[in-house]
Amino acid sequence: MGSQSPSTIPVIDLSNEDLKPGTNTWVSTCQEIRHAMEEFGCFEGIYSKVSLELHNQVFGTTEELFDLPTEIKMKNTSTKPYFDYFGQYSYLPLYESLGIDNPTTLESTQSFTNLMWPFGNDRFCESALSYSELMVELDKMVIGMVFESYGVERCYESYIESVNYLLRYFKYRTPDMIETTMGLTPHTDKTMTSIIHQNHINGLQIKTRDSEWIDVHPSSPSSFIFMAGDALMAWSNDRILPCYHQVIMSHGTETRYSLGMFSFKSGIIEIPQELGDETSPLKYKPFDHFEFLHFNQSQVGKKSPCSIKDYCGI
Repeated sequence: MGSQSPSTIPVIDLSNEDLKPGTNTWVSTCQEIRHAMEEFGCFEGIYSKVSLELHNQVFGTTEELFDLPTEIKMKNTSTKPYFDYFGQYSYLPLYESLGIDNPTTLESTQSFTNLMWPFGNDRFCESALSYSELMVELDKMVIGMVFESYGVERCYESYIESVNYLLRYFKYRTPDMIETTMGLTPHTDKTMTSIIHQNHINGLQIKTRDSEWIDVHPSSPSSFIFMAGDALMAWSNDRILPCYHQVIMSHGTETRYSLGMFSFKSGIIEIPQELGDETSPLKYKPFDHFEFLHFNQSQVGKKSPCSIKDYCGI
């Protein structure tokens, strides 16, 4: 079902037809996912529902998106931290990204598409919507397995009803010979969960618990890197640690494109009482996820080595 070799992250097959709630396959996969998230903060999931055709289509339209003039892309604004256009910064010259809030609704994807292409781009809109629906389906399955593995299934429905998804498009251009190869600096995501999907150009690295940086080489176009964010660490009472990662580009490579599906909980995140006990009491107060994002962008949050602990740690 799952596999792992030295200096690689676990690989878990999420396409098995026998993967249904209540089956032995489901139970064993729940445990595999929990172990991967606790030990690595991430895993590679194989999810064949995303066809090669959709993979090629969504990355083809991603190139079209980044080929637009900068002044058009900068129209991608939001009052939510991390939801808008990012790029043209001297300290990250290779990196550029845009985001679609609530991408599983036609209204949101169409609104973003019309903002970028006033005369329309049906191919972009359709691929974004189809892709987002499959990514959200995958996220709901995996987070459900995480909840079940900890015996807190009771929390699942209320969580799903309040989750806010963000689809982000990423571009890392090839560095000039005199430029830095740093595509994205080391960080953890401020999400509950993150799902990263790339084109054929590698560059993602994750930091192991032994402080070793390892290259992530997805095994197929149906491979997705599922990561824990800071909010999931707090929710799990530190049982799951977030995935520390970065992107390093190489001179002479092609442009790296990737997509990320990020989950945030609207309202208050409550830490389940079941995840604390006498030997390991609850370490976090209930917290507002989006207020935490704002805190993380404040001067205090930016200077903090672990902003989630400073924001709501006990």
